[in-house]
Amino acid sequence: MLKRKIKYIDYNGVEREEDFYFNLTKADVAEMELTTVGGLEAMFDKISQTQDIPAVAKVLKGLIYKAYGEKSPDGKHFVRTPEVKEAFFDTEAYSELFTELVTDPVALNDFVRAILPKAPVAAEA
Repeated sequence: MLKRKIKYIDYNGVEREEDFYFNLTKADVAEMELTTVGGLEAMFDKISQTQDIPAVAKVLKGLIYKAYGEKSPDGKHFVRTPEVKEAFFDTEAYSELFTELVTDPVALNDFVRAILPKAPVAAEA
């Protein structure tokens, strides 16, 4: 799970800095892999080779949408309802995040790595 502090100016002109949460579960990644023709790696390779900027923007927006949620205080739930997601997408915080990621390949790579599920630790024999 990624806890990302984002600084932005709200629609009242007030500067804010808030924490936002992003996470993809193993099930999320498996579903994305199974529903993407050729798999995720093939899709990313194709986008990279063709430098298809509209595709990059679409995939990035989809990743942010899929990964965004609100963590429950007890840590048992990660709420990702459409209402929660749309509320985030209606903020300038989303705009700041999207703009950063689409213009900075290092930040994009770091973001994607941070939202992916951590690989399970192999048991020693």
